[in-house]
Amino acid sequence: MKVVVAGEGAFGVKHLEAIGAIPDVEVASLAGGDPGATRAVAERFGIGHWSTDLAASLAQPGVEAVILATPTPIHAAQALQCLEAGKAVQVEIPMADNLADAERLAQTAARTGLPVMVGHTRRFNPSHQWIHRRILAGELSIQQLHVETYFLRRSNINALGQPRSWTDHLLWHHAAHTVDLFQHQTGEAVTTAQAVQGPPYPDLGVAMDMAIQLRTGSGAICALSLSFNNDGPLGTVFRYICDNGTFVARYDELTDGWGRAIDVSGVDVSMNGVELQDREFFAAIREGREPAASAAQVLPAYRVLDRLARSLAEAD
Repeated sequence: MKVVVAGEGAFGVKHLEAIGAIPDVEVASLAGGDPGATRAVAERFGIGHWSTDLAASLAQPGVEAVILATPTPIHAAQALQCLEAGKAVQVEIPMADNLADAERLAQTAARTGLPVMVGHTRRFNPSHQWIHRRILAGELSIQQLHVETYFLRRSNINALGQPRSWTDHLLWHHAAHTVDLFQHQTGEAVTTAQAVQGPPYPDLGVAMDMAIQLRTGSGAICALSLSFNNDGPLGTVFRYICDNGTFVARYDELTDGWGRAIDVSGVDVSMNGVELQDREFFAAIREGREPAASAAQVLPAYRVLDRLARSLAEAD
């Protein structure tokens, strides 16, 4: 299968590394924003064609699919461009930074019949898969999901500390992971959603601190704290407080509530959540089916994000 990866930054590299572990997939082209950086990444991964024009990459012979790891503000437009070019697409989280564009993408996916997957990696991390399987088996029920998503990000830099041209967002990007995961793990829709945020940071124009509370109809709750002001280890920690144990997930790793490691190495074919996400995307294309974390499946999370965004705007 020939694919295009768009994005030469931190997450583009993560996908290229993941694809390297997946058989029978070839990166036919790398589409980037900065010519020098794009060429350097293409050379690093032995990709024969690169371009700063996504259309030129899509036009390479035999391309079936695209993975978009590009700036958030252009996710939806580029995903629509890929669909109109007849390509299956996986767009990194978030699929859009507003509900209207998210709905438009889901509608276009339904119209074209092409697989459209969104990079909600938490669904694929072995740690969260382990929890999900036990919930489905009736062994666990979530009472509270407590989540901390913390970074020190007072300038436009990516996860590798490299400068970038766009500004990240706590709600539409980082909260999207947890809102979707909470509904996915409980199997329920969020019925109550409320949020507060701190003042916008002058240099970036976005809130640097935010707190979100969610509740499902059965009474499961989620408390999410997010910050771009945290001076400490970056990333997200998920604490599942259940009726039958407490579990702490840190990306692909899992412990119990006392910090004792839980072996999740047998959950799937890899311990790399991004690789598992990409494997699902390619498998869905080959099998002609809807992928897990499709645009339609994750759209309810974006409706919750829209409710939160509107409530924050009213409060401000």
